[in-house]
Amino acid sequence: MTTGHARSAQAASAVLMVQPRNFAANPQTAESNVFQARAAGPDAGTGVAARAEFDAAVDQLQRAGIEVLVLEDSDAPPKPDAVFPNNWVSFHPDGTMVLYPLLAPNRRAERRPLELEAQLRRHGFRIGRVIDLTPMEARGWYLEGTGSLVLDRVHAVAYAALSSRTHPQALGAFGRELAFDTLAFATAGPGGQPFYHTNVMLSIGSGFALFCAEAVEPVAARNAVLERLAATGRELLLISSAQACAFAGNVLELATAAGGRLLALSETALRALAPAQLALLERHAGLVPLRVPTIERHGGGSVRCMLAEIFLPRTP
Repeated sequence: MTTGHARSAQAASAVLMVQPRNFAANPQTAESNVFQARAAGPDAGTGVAARAEFDAAVDQLQRAGIEVLVLEDSDAPPKPDAVFPNNWVSFHPDGTMVLYPLLAPNRRAERRPLELEAQLRRHGFRIGRVIDLTPMEARGWYLEGTGSLVLDRVHAVAYAALSSRTHPQALGAFGRELAFDTLAFATAGPGGQPFYHTNVMLSIGSGFALFCAEAVEPVAARNAVLERLAATGRELLLISSAQACAFAGNVLELATAAGGRLLALSETALRALAPAQLALLERHAGLVPLRVPTIERHGGGSVRCMLAEIFLPRTP
């Protein structure tokens, strides 16, 4: 573990969100994402509802004390999953921006790094280097950002549930480039299919770790993850596969400008968690439930997927 990693906060106080312009159920992602409802085709009403949910979420997070940078989606080509930027970019305290290889060809147009860099600089963030993992797409090696990776930024560990969207070779490249240890494991989610992203079944906060341990197979791998999480001293909250399917794992701790801690989650996730589980979480962060049922149903992702944390240094 490097000194730089040891100083890194787990919770970001700023996030990137992309306002969707052509939101719809994406047929190119449906096969690997059982959370996603199948739809015959784009529906104008769905897009309007998703945009309203997005705008309300931005407003709620800003009022809670989180800095939100909104990047407008572009019209062409249509990008049905643009609302989920955490799959294609991540930002790190040393000024690094990472671009990731995506499984669905129609998602790759979501990556607009030049526009994004310009907007980040306008808001006073500094980018010192860009790590581009996207050439791995040509080999079928995918790693969908902080969907595929759940990062313990304090201890420099990247947890990854292997799936068609999370390839061990791409994971290894991330670990080498960012100086993270990597811990990969297999899962059996709905219908025995792997969870499509790690961040629907694992979330790491400053003082807690929320984990769907029962989905990890074999038991030896499950115990290895549990032991690694326990070694960090965080309070462990175990959720069931049914709760994970209600997006109870797709949550993200954030830091307010005043130094407080918030947990962004969906109303769906809030309803799925038991009172004792909510009490554990509230010991560590105030809950900020966001209403995003259209995005969840048709996009197959929830609140955490909508947030790309910005850990970049500020320009003096």
